[in-house]
Amino acid sequence: MSLSAEPQLHYISNDAFVADVQKLAQQIERDEWKPDFVIGIGRGGLVPAVYISHQTELPMLSIDHSSKVPGFADELLAKVAAKSAAGLRLLFIDDINDSGGTIDYVRRLLADNGCRADNLRFAVIVTNSRSRVTVDYWAQIIDRDEDKRWFVFPWEAVGAKGTIVEEALSVPERLS
Repeated sequence: MSLSAEPQLHYISNDAFVADVQKLAQQIERDEWKPDFVIGIGRGGLVPAVYISHQTELPMLSIDHSSKVPGFADELLAKVAAKSAAGLRLLFIDDINDSGGTIDYVRRLLADNGCRADNLRFAVIVTNSRSRVTVDYWAQIIDRDEDKRWFVFPWEAVGAKGTIVEEALSVPERLS
């Protein structure tokens, strides 16, 4: 895809999203490992985390990683890392594990702050089999070498198309 070509936007319907959340919740509930908290990674993981929190009847916390406010998410991650060190189990939720950058960042910061790896899991709606990190639960799996669609989740679909396209074009390596 050339940089001037428009990305292939794939709008996920609310019904498909709810079905994926239910699929994730079933995986989580079948697992012997039981979380104490669901933690939404902002911005894309907040809506799925709310749904999963309700579906599983687990309390929810949130970390706003996407705001890029210096230190803000890092301080909150340090606080939840302390919860893990004290024995609580944390299930982080995001919308997509594409390159793995967000999840890698969160894992490293948690580890740097004493988080116990055995008290930590990650769940996403869509995971890329070629991501540099793996997740524990996912509803859909893609191979980014084959699948170049830009996923537009229901909460993003209310945004301007130009903004969605601009965001997609900001990471051309995922589209070409």
